[in-house]
Amino acid sequence: MRKLLVYLFLLMSCATASAADLKIGFVNTEKLFRESPVAVRAQKKLEQEFARREQDIQKQIKQARDIQAALEKDGLTMAEAEKTRRERDLANLSREIQRAQREYREDLNQRRNEEFSAIHQKARKLIQDIAEKEKYDLILENVVHASPRIDITDRVMKSLER
Repeated sequence: MRKLLVYLFLLMSCATASAADLKIGFVNTEKLFRESPVAVRAQKKLEQEFARREQDIQKQIKQARDIQAALEKDGLTMAEAEKTRRERDLANLSREIQRAQREYREDLNQRRNEEFSAIHQKARKLIQDIAEKEKYDLILENVVHASPRIDITDRVMKSLER
């Protein structure tokens, strides 16, 4: 029993000594994707790329609202055939809007994933370079809590800009 206690004490002492020599870093990838100039440029690029489609959808939504307002305003005095035609037009337009919105979201998500995947790959390479040059034992991403002392996110962002 005594040997076991001595062994555990030595094991804990070694673990404490090696933990003190351990160099750990942390990268906040969420901040990297939200605040880095590269990510901001990618987001603006996507907004410009999809602005026209978003405007077209907004025009269709306004058109549908106008048809709905006209039906509510003049529906009681409107001829039954005209009312039926406008209701059908509104239903068709609503389906078209839903389809356009779904395609817009899918295309935007796909392009966003492409853009940010490229940024993530570059960041990963830079993180590995920093780890090798500065002899980090461990670099973590997206943890619940990390001390600012070990946060290397800003250095990765600066390297990403070069």
